Amino acid sequence: MKSNGKVAMVTGAGSGIGQRCVFALLREGYSVVLAGRRSEALESTITEANPDPGRILTVPTDVGNPDEVANLFSQTKNTFGRLDLLFNNAGTGAPAVLLEDLTYEQWQTVVDVNLTGSFLCTKEAFKMMKDQNPRGGRIINNGSVSAHVPRPNSAPYTATKHAITGLTRSTSLDGRKYDIACGQIDIGNAASEMTERMKEGVPQANGTVVAEPRMDMDHVAEALLYMDSLPLDANVQFITVMATNMPYIGRG
Repeated sequence: MKSNGKVAMVTGAGSGIGQRCVFALLREGYSVVLAGRRSEALESTITEANPDPGRILTVPTDVGNPDEVANLFSQTKNTFGRLDLLFNNAGTGAPAVLLEDLTYEQWQTVVDVNLTGSFLCTKEAFKMMKDQNPRGGRIINNGSVSAHVPRPNSAPYTATKHAITGLTRSTSLDGRKYDIACGQIDIGNAASEMTERMKEGVPQANGTVVAEPRMDMDHVAEALLYMDSLPLDANVQFITVMATNMPYIGRG
């Protein structure tokens, strides 16, 4: 695929939704920066994608670490000179235990990755996007339907995804003056490693355990591409992509 001249960054690019989005972006001609904690997973993504070497950059990064995030964006600028799209995708969850049994460390790990990581990447993206020529860019956050309703025993994940919605709104407002648009994809039951257990059954609010339908992760990648296909004077603020029959609509 011939380059389309745009540069995208995907965090959590070594597996799951992030990996599928890397594949889709490369097919559409983007140059892509892959960030993730596990260098071997990033290399596996590259091996499977088999891209033009000039259109790919991997930077092993803990997005919750300010110095590592600064290095990620420095390498991106030095390699490609600009950034057009940031997909804040990196995320993690805590064990599904009773809220009163959660440890501080389990809580903080989820906050560091899901919320602080998205903030740090957004902050560095602002610095690049407001000064580049042409100015501006797009930031898309991975939200989750947990940004609207919780599952049982999911306080850290649900709290951070609610907070991501606030970050998305603030980023949209504060980015206007720099021609930076920001939107959010709220994802429900994408068929990733994280949701594998849903095939066997997961706890419901009424105390039962029920197997839940899942959807192909490529649908998330297609949504990402659509959102970034718009000019910067148009924005998809929020979009929900979910398995049609999952027990979400109709709760309560």
